[in-house]
Amino acid sequence: MSSFPGSPRLVKGAIVGIDPFNPLASIITFQYNPDTMTRQIEAQTTRSDDGDRGEALRLKGAPVETISLDVEIDATDQLEQANPLAVSSGIYPQLSALEMLVYPKSSLVIANTILLAVGTIEIIPPAAPFTLFIWGPQRVLPVRISTFSITEEAYDVNLNPTRARVQLGLRVLSYNDLPITHPGYALFLAHQVAKETMATLNTVGNASASGSLSFSGGVSTGM
Repeated sequence: MSSFPGSPRLVKGAIVGIDPFNPLASIITFQYNPDTMTRQIEAQTTRSDDGDRGEALRLKGAPVETISLDVEIDATDQLEQANPLAVSSGIYPQLSALEMLVYPKSSLVIANTILLAVGTIEIIPPAAPFTLFIWGPQRVLPVRISTFSITEEAYDVNLNPTRARVQLGLRVLSYNDLPITHPGYALFLAHQVAKETMATLNTVGNASASGSLSFSGGVSTGM
C-alpha cells in the first residue's frame, strides 16, 4: 500500500469463525491480500442428460461455488518491531486460529467421550464454527473450509514457524445448505440480492453505451 497521504486505504480480506461457545471469535485478517482468487461455479439444474426438454432451463437453487486462494503469513515485520507474541511464538497463533476452524472443540470431544463411556447410544457430532469469508463489502459469505494446506517456509530458534503459505479451499454455503433460521441463510440471500443489483447496473450501463435492445419475439437493436 502506498504511503502517499491521498492514497485510498486498502481493505483487508479476512476469515472469521463465530463460535457460540467461545465469546472470542476467531478472526484471521489477511496480512497480504492474495494476488489471485479462483472461483468455480456449478449450476444446479433439474434436468439430467436424458431428462425432459422442458426442464432444461429450470434451476433448483443457487449454484455450488468453491473458492481457492493462497494466503501468505509472515512475522518479519513484527519480529523487527520486537512484538512479544511474534518473538515468543512466531506465526503459530495465526496458523492455529485457521486450523481451529476445522477442529471440534476439545471440551465437546471430552463430553462426548464421557457420554459414550456411560452408555449413551447416539452422539451428535459437534458443529464447526460458523465461518465467514470476507472479501470487501460486497462479499461476506458463509463458507465451509473443504481443503487446507500449510507450507511452512522459515522458523525461529525454537522452531516456531515465522513464514508460511496457506492454500485454502472454501465451499460457499447457500440457502440450499442452511436452515432458514441460520444466520448464514439470510447472509447468502443478501449476497445474491447485491449480486443481482450489480448485474442490473451492468445491463443498464451496457444498454446506454450500445443503444436500445429488445427481446420481444426476436432481437432488435437501436444502433
